[in-house]
Amino acid sequence: MNIKDYFESELTQHNEVFNKTREKIFDQFKSVLYECVKTIKEGNKLLFFGNGGSASDAQHISTELTVRFTKDRKALSAIALTTDTSALTAIGNDFGFENLFSRQVEALCKRGDIVFGISTSGNSENIIRAFEVAKEIGATSVALGGGNGGRMKELADHIIVIPSETTARIQEMHILIGHILCGAIERELGLV
Repeated sequence: MNIKDYFESELTQHNEVFNKTREKIFDQFKSVLYECVKTIKEGNKLLFFGNGGSASDAQHISTELTVRFTKDRKALSAIALTTDTSALTAIGNDFGFENLFSRQVEALCKRGDIVFGISTSGNSENIIRAFEVAKEIGATSVALGGGNGGRMKELADHIIVIPSETTARIQEMHILIGHILCGAIERELGLV
């Protein structure tokens, strides 16, 4: 393998997906931003979840909001449903992995909150079920996906789909969009 060629190829692919993302998702991003600002102003919270790398993204984004993104400021109400190992293992064992997030949404989410499901395929059953429960509660659902959006697009109130079929590229854009969202929320709320 020629490592230089591989390195350049990966960066080129990243750049191509970045440019397509820049062209295609602004309107959806803006809608999600304003929904988040409204939700926080009304004293409600944002709940994030996903599997694997998307679980890490859920934790990362929620932490940026709860702790800080660019500078010290008031804490914002955000939580990742991927961090409580006792809940995760009990739900997985007692109710099945497909109910991992729906059970937590049922317990922690209320009308006026936003649930963020992150899935590169958009077809993760545990995210689909969480969106169904959120809809029953009257919460807003936001999907961060890739490809064609998968089954999430049928249930989400808002969806940001990264124009790529490559998991790594989709995940790279998800965290970038998450960072931009955190910064924009801070600015819209006048916190920085």
